[in-house]
Amino acid sequence: MKKFNIRKVLDGLTAASSSSSATAQPGTPRENDVVQETLQSEHFQLCKTVRHGFPYQPSSMAFDPVQKILAIGTQTGALRLFGRAGVECYCQHESNAAVIQLQFLINEGALVSALADDSIHLWNLRQKIPAILHSLKFNRERITYCHLPFQSKWLYIGTERGNIHIVNVESFTLSGYVIMWNKAIELSTKTHPGPVVHISDNPMDEGKLLIGFESGIVVLWDLKCKKADYRYNYDEAIHSVAWHHEGKQFVCSHSDGTLTTWNVRTPAKPAQIITPHGKQPKDGKKPEPCKPILKVEYKTTRAGDPFMVLSGGLSYDTVGRRACLTVMHGKSTAVLEMDYPIVDFLTLCETPYPNDFQEPYAVVVLLEKDLVVIDLGQIGYPIFENPYPLTIHESPVTCCEYFADCPAELIPALYSVGCRQKRQGYSKKEWPISGGNWGQGTQSYPEIIITGHADGSIKFWDASALMLQVLYKLKTAKVFERARGKEEKPNTDIVDEDPFAIQTLSWCPESRMLCVAGVSAHVIVYRFSKQEITTEVVQLLEVRMQCEFSEVDSPDPGGEQTPTLPTPGASSSPQESELPTQPSTGSNSSDGPRDNIPCLQVRSSPLKQSPGNQVELVIQLVWVSGEPPQQITSLAINSSYGLVVFGNSNGLAVVDYLQKTLLFNMGTSELYSPSDPYQRQPRSPRKAKPSGATCDSNDGSNASEDRCRSPTSDARDNSFTRSRSSSVASIDRESREAISSFYFCESFPRKTDSLVSPCLLVGTTHGSVMMVALNLPPSGDQRLQQPVGIASCGTLVKLKGGILTMALLDATGTLLPPFFEQWYDPNASDEEKEKSRKRRPASPPSSQESQDTHFAILCSEKQAKVVALPSQTRIYKHSITETSFVLRADVVQMAGANCIACFCANGHIMTLSLPSLRPLLDVNYLPLTDMRIARTFCFSNLGQALYLTSPTEIQRITYSQETCDNLQEMLSELFTPVETPEAPNRGFFKGLFGGGAQSLDREDLFGETAAGKASRSLAQHIPGPGNMEGMKGAASGVVGELARARIALDERGQKLGELEERTAAMMASAESFSKHAHDMMLKYKDKKWYQL
Repeated sequence: MKKFNIRKVLDGLTAASSSSSATAQPGTPRENDVVQETLQSEHFQLCKTVRHGFPYQPSSMAFDPVQKILAIGTQTGALRLFGRAGVECYCQHESNAAVIQLQFLINEGALVSALADDSIHLWNLRQKIPAILHSLKFNRERITYCHLPFQSKWLYIGTERGNIHIVNVESFTLSGYVIMWNKAIELSTKTHPGPVVHISDNPMDEGKLLIGFESGIVVLWDLKCKKADYRYNYDEAIHSVAWHHEGKQFVCSHSDGTLTTWNVRTPAKPAQIITPHGKQPKDGKKPEPCKPILKVEYKTTRAGDPFMVLSGGLSYDTVGRRACLTVMHGKSTAVLEMDYPIVDFLTLCETPYPNDFQEPYAVVVLLEKDLVVIDLGQIGYPIFENPYPLTIHESPVTCCEYFADCPAELIPALYSVGCRQKRQGYSKKEWPISGGNWGQGTQSYPEIIITGHADGSIKFWDASALMLQVLYKLKTAKVFERARGKEEKPNTDIVDEDPFAIQTLSWCPESRMLCVAGVSAHVIVYRFSKQEITTEVVQLLEVRMQCEFSEVDSPDPGGEQTPTLPTPGASSSPQESELPTQPSTGSNSSDGPRDNIPCLQVRSSPLKQSPGNQVELVIQLVWVSGEPPQQITSLAINSSYGLVVFGNSNGLAVVDYLQKTLLFNMGTSELYSPSDPYQRQPRSPRKAKPSGATCDSNDGSNASEDRCRSPTSDARDNSFTRSRSSSVASIDRESREAISSFYFCESFPRKTDSLVSPCLLVGTTHGSVMMVALNLPPSGDQRLQQPVGIASCGTLVKLKGGILTMALLDATGTLLPPFFEQWYDPNASDEEKEKSRKRRPASPPSSQESQDTHFAILCSEKQAKVVALPSQTRIYKHSITETSFVLRADVVQMAGANCIACFCANGHIMTLSLPSLRPLLDVNYLPLTDMRIARTFCFSNLGQALYLTSPTEIQRITYSQETCDNLQEMLSELFTPVETPEAPNRGFFKGLFGGGAQSLDREDLFGETAAGKASRSLAQHIPGPGNMEGMKGAASGVVGELARARIALDERGQKLGELEERTAAMMASAESFSKHAHDMMLKYKDKKWYQL
């Protein structure tokens, strides 16, 4: 019989929670014993906070030289803005079309983006979350190039047809003034000149526009006279054009690797033709053609020679050479090799005015997977040290963990050991992209993100206050021998590449003990020390985990179990302080099946270990009768007990890392007790053998859902592994029950227990939760000498789907985390060790034998259950999803209470209260999911979560209402009020004789009065979601709206008044002309033609 908790109904229980029911069974808490829960739905709200990392697939870049803000656009329509360290912002175009060009309205707090779908957008950067103010979608022509002159509101748009349209960026309306391609070239060429690839105005004369067409034609267009002044022809296609600041010369880069310099007034031929990377033949012939110079910039200095910076242009015989940036300064030419192909580059200059000496000081180079800033002011052109967290993808991320509210001393400790790892040789100057201000966040708790990578490295990141900074990097591959050549590559690998890749990790922040599992079925235990040591011999333990269905070795599942010793069916071969020797039988398949051979060779030479995480023990699973070991699917470490436990599809093993011994090694089926109602019978009579790596991402569509079953399951996808198993073995492996989750706790292992004792909860991929009792010797010397007793206590409960997470609450609903040992430096003196070494006091033994005092929280891929201990009665149950499955679940602390946070494969993020499992939040966050998100999604305390949204970027989100409310304060500001530098002085003689920059009243040329209206069918104006309040700083609300309406009416009245005055003036002029014409007629009325 079922009864429903009235309190949950009063709390606003939704219809969806009807499956969350309390079952009346002996030992169930009475109504007045139910834990008082404080978490309500209003405590939760889901929103994105910040995105960290390198912009994925970058396509364009722009820089505001006054605000000192850098913008990067991507091929997926994303916009990333960077200022000083810690100032970052992410925006997204709704269309997801590639960003082909960006243009800042310099020092205006606005940005224009042009997309591949032929739309342009105006972004307001004066608000913390930028928004689009206007959009313009071209219907008949494709956008190829944009140019916005400094301090101008008229944007030039070049198209694929070769025409140029002009847009007013204030109203985002098209001008009637159009430069047609046939007018621009007239009869200078018989063919179409191609798309517009460049537009710029003469630095000294805004009325002259330089237009570059792809075919090689350049036109200097007179905007006032509406005609071409000069046309410059060259046989090779043009990629870019750059002006000298005096406006008398410009440089073009071409597809044959040449640079042509033209004098404005001599269009007949270029003043100079050079091929920077071409081999100069001795006979005076033309140099050999080179690769195209994709971009050139020409920057002048007062004190010395100008700089010419270019990308591309290398000779064709440099096959395989990396991309280069060339800096030409005077007679010297520096070729700077880049690690990745160059997407774009910008030369940063002291002045925003194009008609002054540019004084370049740095070059920002946007690469496909990196951002590099080169110092032009120092010899050798060193790079600046990048303060942004752009190295997340240095090696592909394979796993991720998030720890909010860590011990306060942890971040300084990690930083102190990590700062010694920094490279040398950087520029000594400050990072030049220094705009914006940090947010005024109220969150002050420490946050740490740990990322595991395909090359075996682990990075610790400081993620406090919505920022991200790398603290420390650990290279786990140092423990192993590296194959120097292909012939030396060990044939015992179970993965084709990335044998050191991190599969999963377990970290105890309080003790700083770290345990990592790699794809080659290896586990490494690390201690944290501030002192450097040299380890002569790496401590190694080999473990032989056999398939549970092996006909020869498996015992009868119903047989008695030995509590403290490994069973015969899962034998072990611990080798303390001994390096593995590879038997001759394993070196060649013709000599017989490989046996007792690990997949990787631990290094035999002494290991120098820097301050930080230092190797304590290496555990390796070995080959068994010609079959490779199964990859590790779950892992946990407990510093208070000195134990590491790990499991895979063959079973679980418990290792004492203090004594360096294997304590327990048992097949999954043997964990079930003989009388266990949940005991699983073998599904296949065939002799099953363990197979190789995890499923490949190319296994086919049928296996895709199974691969995505659980991030901790055996079927989890790893893009860095390839399966060598047959399809039959794969099916068999899928049916095998793997260990998916562990939880160390102090509770009641058996129903009959009245006192708490150390135990281990074990969850499997088939939904079983088993109890394992631990009998620990007293601390001190006895702990290092006496063995730890271990006994399986059978199944606690069964759930649908694989177990994802487990936790323990006390009778008041307070979370009981695993016990831990406080950190002490293992290399410090004995006195210092004793001072700092403190174990957490054991919980007082419970004397209330008749009443349940603990709640076990269990969450699987399908449902959650709460079981009372020691009675082992289920008191709450909730079905999380019927049609999908949970990918990640964590028990987290939130607003002073606890809850379960779940992320489903259908994109839903949900939270459930504890212990009653009331649904508190259910938001459809991600419409689609992929394995990268499934592998990296993780929740943390205080409403924080994150996942890898692309191979190079981490997206952080919050499910806390309080954080959402404070988000505006916490976010950084991009726009800060800065005075625009003064314009360059024209000088007395230039002013006297008409030299210097010539200004242009573009309003008279491009305004509706002079140019008329543009064709409505050419482009469609779309008002943006962002409003003009942020742009103009007007007050919000009805008063602000009325004020703006009044101002608009005043402006309209003023314009009408001006129009009336202009009409009256035109009428007076017409009357005067009529009078003069009449007088003239009267004067010559009676005269003959010969009298005139």
